[in-house]
Order: sequence, then C-alpha cells, then structure tokens
Amino acid sequence: MKKLLLHLDTDPVASTFDQAVAYDSGVDNIIAHGNATRDNVTSHVHGMIFTRGGKNLKNSAIFIGGSNVAASDRVGDAVKNAFFGPVRVSVMLDPNGSNTTAAAIARKVMNNYDIRGKKVVILGAGPVGQRTALYLLQEGAGEVVLTSRSLERSKSTAAQMKKAYQVDVIPGETRSDEAVAKLLADTHVAIAAGPAGVCIVPETVWQQSKSLEVIADVNAVPPLGVEGLEVMDDGVEKQGVRFYGAIAIGNFKMKIHRGAIASLFESNDVFLDETTLYDIACKIDKAS
Repeated sequence: MKKLLLHLDTDPVASTFDQAVAYDSGVDNIIAHGNATRDNVTSHVHGMIFTRGGKNLKNSAIFIGGSNVAASDRVGDAVKNAFFGPVRVSVMLDPNGSNTTAAAIARKVMNNYDIRGKKVVILGAGPVGQRTALYLLQEGAGEVVLTSRSLERSKSTAAQMKKAYQVDVIPGETRSDEAVAKLLADTHVAIAAGPAGVCIVPETVWQQSKSLEVIADVNAVPPLGVEGLEVMDDGVEKQGVRFYGAIAIGNFKMKIHRGAIASLFESNDVFLDETTLYDIACKIDKAS
C-alpha cells in the first residue's frame, strides 16, 4: 500500500520545499492543500482516516506547515479534534520549519559540549528562538535569555512560554551593540536567530566576551547574523570559540525533517510538534 501524505499549509500555495523533502523521505504521493484553516480541514482529515482502516492507517499521515506559526498551530488542534479514538493518523507540525530548525540548532550546539548549567543568550525571540530555548532548557541549560529589540516583546514572549511550557526564560533587549555586548559578557553560548540579512553580533562585540564558548547563527543571507562566522562553519574554532553556521545547521535540519516524516509511517498515533519532535532529532543525532 502506498504511503500518502496530506499536506495542509496555511499559506495560499502549499510549500514546494516541504513537498520535496517529503518525497525524499519515502512518501509515495502528496495531497496538498493551501489556505488551510482550523475551519476547513476536518473534511480533508476524514478523507485520510476513513479510507484506510485498521493496520492500514499507518500508511497515511498528515504534515502541517505554513509561514504563520500561530495559524498552523490552530490547524494542528483542528486536526486532532477531527480524529475518533484510535481512528487517527500520525501528524507532523513544522510551520516555517521552526521545529526542525530549532532542534538542529540545539543538537549542533551540544555536539561534544555539555550545556548543563551554562548560560545561553538567544538573539531573536521568534518561533525558532523560542523552540531553541525550550530544547536547551530541557537539556539542562542553567539560564536562557531570549531577546528581541523590544524588551516588552521579550517579556511577553517569556510569559507566553511560561504559560505554555512551564519553563522560565529571561527576557532581554538587543537595541544596540552595547546592549548585546552586555548580554554576552558572562555568556557561554550565543545563538543568533534573528531576521535574514541583519548582523546582530559584530565581531568586535563577541570578541569582548571572555566567557563565550559556542556561537551559532541561522542566517545564511549576507550580512550574516554573526560577523566573522561562515555559513559552512561546523564546529570550527576561532579565537577559542566554536562556531556553527547556517548551512551546517541547515544540513542537519534536513536530516531531522526527513527522519521525522519517515517516522510518521511507523504507526498511526504519533503527533510531532515542538514538544515531541526533538526526540526524533536526538535519535538521528545519536545514530549519525
């Protein structure tokens, strides 16, 4: 029986990128729908769960994507509500690649590095930054500071994460190079997760810190988020600091993405979201 993937995307056109990765993961056919909302997905879900019963349910799965993370999360809730007891299929939720990217960052940072008790500063409080914070706290990081250019926004995000995941992140502000330098002064790990084409950490800033041990950057568009880092850096040491660039992180993100898609077809009751997908990343990392 062929492996079928229902692709629900909140954007007008379902992502070509996500479909290409799905085919590379061993999916036989993709049924893609754009403009997915929590109000219009139920019939699509029923089309997947009522056409294949019993053991054959595991040959169908659902992928939820889109650039609007909040909207994709709502679609995920609607998909779960459309299931009936054991009549369900496995689901992967990865809006804007945020879950797989954050998992890749966390695993790269912890490559031969003990994060336990360390201070981490994440420069960028968007979905990738939030999920990276969640994973590193889960792994025992001593303190995680999550920042944006607005301290109020960072405080709001910290409150949301406390409510959603019962974790404590410290809000920070990155309005100036001076503010970033102050944040990094006693930090062990710095992660640039800001917008593409924006340098958040000039070389003169990270060089001031005497405590930095690891720096990672997910921005592959010049200027990079961290000056002096290269996109291909994969644990390259410079001036006593280990660096991870966007392409090195992205290559591992692709492994996680493909592995997660493939795992959907092992059973019919997996739901991979920001809280559960990290387990897949850990298994893939340990097997590498």
